[in-house]
Amino acid sequence: MDFELSEDLKMVQSLARDFVRDQLKPLERDLLGRSADSKDARGSLAPETDRRLISTAKEVGLWGASVPEEFGGVGLGALATCLVEEELAQTIVPFNFGDVTPILFECNEQQKQKYFLPALDKEKAAYVAIVERSATHDVGAWYAMPLHGVGNSATTVRRDDGQYVLNGTKISFSRPAVDYFAVVFAITGERGATTCFLVDKGTRGFNMEGGSVSNGTRQPLRLVFDNCMVPGENVLGQEGKAFSLGAKWLPSRRIVRAARVVGVAQRLLEEATARAQTWQSFGQPAGQQIGIQGALAEIAANIHSCRLMVYEAAWKADRGDNVRRAAAMVKLFAANMIHTVADSVAHIYGGPPYIAGLPMERLCRDALATSASELALDLQRSIIARDILNGLKV
Repeated sequence: MDFELSEDLKMVQSLARDFVRDQLKPLERDLLGRSADSKDARGSLAPETDRRLISTAKEVGLWGASVPEEFGGVGLGALATCLVEEELAQTIVPFNFGDVTPILFECNEQQKQKYFLPALDKEKAAYVAIVERSATHDVGAWYAMPLHGVGNSATTVRRDDGQYVLNGTKISFSRPAVDYFAVVFAITGERGATTCFLVDKGTRGFNMEGGSVSNGTRQPLRLVFDNCMVPGENVLGQEGKAFSLGAKWLPSRRIVRAARVVGVAQRLLEEATARAQTWQSFGQPAGQQIGIQGALAEIAANIHSCRLMVYEAAWKADRGDNVRRAAAMVKLFAANMIHTVADSVAHIYGGPPYIAGLPMERLCRDALATSASELALDLQRSIIARDILNGLKV
């Protein structure tokens, strides 16, 4: 059993770490704003800054890190991708190395040229539209459609002379862009059979609302479809098979998502450590208090445990093993871990660390955003439990 990263993996990790340290972290202050009430805080980078970062990422060979080579990316394995994403998650700067939803890996050649490649090059944004407002919840509450059975979807589709007519409202948590297209999931058959549609910006009957920023927090996008006509050539994959799109990449993506949680937790630990070293209590550094030391130790132990789970699951994925259960376990553990870490950080800060204008505030919001919903976690628990009940080994 060897826990040492290979030299190639160490090089990838070092490249990502240097990029985050030299290119991204210096931008944090501008994003957080400088006014006391954070009125000048921003949720995204200036276009010219984004273009400069993309150019630099391409120069160092990290652009398209998680995208398979056959789709024009670098084609890093699962473990290498986890190392990269762990580093990226340690900054509040909203930048990634050309990450594209695996749903678009199913584009045919025509769709690849029109949608996938522009999305990879950040010429267009892909607004993934699966989520809807829940009719059974208060205004502002949202649910994500489960992978099996979406009969409660309010978005309707009907056929009209070879085209599809969409009506309804979807929610996307993507960042607004000048040019974009929507990746819309909607029921088109019995028993919740769902089809994926690619809807271009400017399509008649398709309007976008929301996405505004308040104190650095961006509101979700509302994608409204009012008798929106979509041609048949804009169906992605097979009709009624939307939830099979990108399915073979899903377990690995869950592992990568957990790696991002590890990265956020690592930055929280660094910020909490700095706080414990500089904050004075009764004339002594807070870090000398037993309670503060205990909180730091708990954070470090939780991060280490989760990191080992992530690396093992990613290593198995790179070997070609079936990692469905391992991915579910690591996603579940990571979601629980980040809440435990946030609680310990709050203890070190002597209260909720949501202090406007500090990296801690944005990091804690990132931690909550990165953490999976209870609906998603219930799915992971179900996957794990079924394997246990079937007598399968870890």
